[in-house]
Amino acid sequence: MRKIIEINNLVKNYQVGTETIRALRSVTLSIKENEYVAIMGPSGSGKSTLMNILGCLDTPSDGDYILNNTNVSHLIDDELAEIRNKEIGFVFQTFNLLPRYSALENVSLPLIYAGLTNKEERLEKAEKVLVNVGLEDRITHKPNELSGGQRQRVAVARAMVNSPSIILADEPTGNLDSKTSIDILSLFNDIHKKGNTIILVTHEEDIAQHAHRIIRLKDGMIESDEINQNPVTID
Repeated sequence: MRKIIEINNLVKNYQVGTETIRALRSVTLSIKENEYVAIMGPSGSGKSTLMNILGCLDTPSDGDYILNNTNVSHLIDDELAEIRNKEIGFVFQTFNLLPRYSALENVSLPLIYAGLTNKEERLEKAEKVLVNVGLEDRITHKPNELSGGQRQRVAVARAMVNSPSIILADEPTGNLDSKTSIDILSLFNDIHKKGNTIILVTHEEDIAQHAHRIIRLKDGMIESDEINQNPVTID
């Protein structure tokens, strides 16, 4: 499998008044196509900073980030936005759905940013992905007419609609009950089986155990990077 992400000596510093906060200290790692990786760490470990850089929401102070053969380390905001829309599907803890739009309209939005001008084609593509996540009977419903698990499925469908290189999920089960969390993790498992690369950012050990590789951060550095010999599987 080829490397889809390559990070070399990544550093991220923040200036707070006269103090320099060293959020990431010389992080080096690579992720291959179709890997299912969990990034873990306590508050202040640097996992959110690393996620923001992986998701092209921020740039490093030093070091290189190569995503799908493109060095994105020092791109300007417009270039980062283009890369984000093309390469990364985001799934957030808070769903981030537009309340006045139906599930179908929410999922089709990234296709507008991607330049797909034919509305019929956009809605057809969005409907296909919603069917894939088991929401064929909910496509016309607005977020307030959906359960938390259904809203997260809409968010997953929206993340997948552009066929991104990676799905980046930030605490995707944080607002869900245990049973619904299992349903969403089962969905990620299915997505991974179909060949997608998934990066899951979490502070919960039981959630991380569904991934096939677990990277643990501490004080802005990689504390461990191990293959999960017995990932949790859901029938």
